[in-house]
Amino acid sequence: MAVETAPVSVSPAGGLPSAQRRGTLFIVSGPSGVGKGTLVRGLVARDGDVRLSVSVTTRSPRPGEQEGVSYHFKTREAFDALARAGALLEHAQFGAHHYGTPREWVEAQQAAGHDVILEIDVKGAIQVRERSESVVLVFVLPPSFEELAARLQGRQSETPEVVRQRLEIAREELTFLPMYDYQIVNDDLEVATRQLQAILEAERCRVSRLALT
Repeated sequence: MAVETAPVSVSPAGGLPSAQRRGTLFIVSGPSGVGKGTLVRGLVARDGDVRLSVSVTTRSPRPGEQEGVSYHFKTREAFDALARAGALLEHAQFGAHHYGTPREWVEAQQAAGHDVILEIDVKGAIQVRERSESVVLVFVLPPSFEELAARLQGRQSETPEVVRQRLEIAREELTFLPMYDYQIVNDDLEVATRQLQAILEAERCRVSRLALT
């Protein structure tokens, strides 16, 4: 029995069609203390074609932070103007401060063929997924909640009450796992980094992401 396939156009010279790929948007989420920031930075250092988005925030710079590198620091008025204009892919409030992802920069990087990674929480991921079905969501898990608690306590910068609150938030965030496309257990950083890189490579090979001409 013959199987019908959709025709693929070829170039006038008779060669294979050329493929132009728009960059893919990846979101990496996970509980505080799971090591997602270290994981993402490790991937960016290995892969020259992936870009890490720099968030906009209303908080003041901390010692050592640089404008445009750590964050884009904005006044509350400027941040609200960006949100009203639709210039943020997602935004949320944490404590007294607001954070968001600049839409124009992300879309420009994608148009240039670069993959973009957003390191944001599940609420931000939901906002982006609602606006774009093509986004790829990756959730980073700890080996166990006991290990997560040990990592948080190892920071020695938070009280036991804050650690308890973060663990409660982590359990709540875990309920959103079914909406994600992939999960990575960050037990071994090297293994986890390779897994994240494999996810990017697999998504880059998707025919649906290629514009054949």
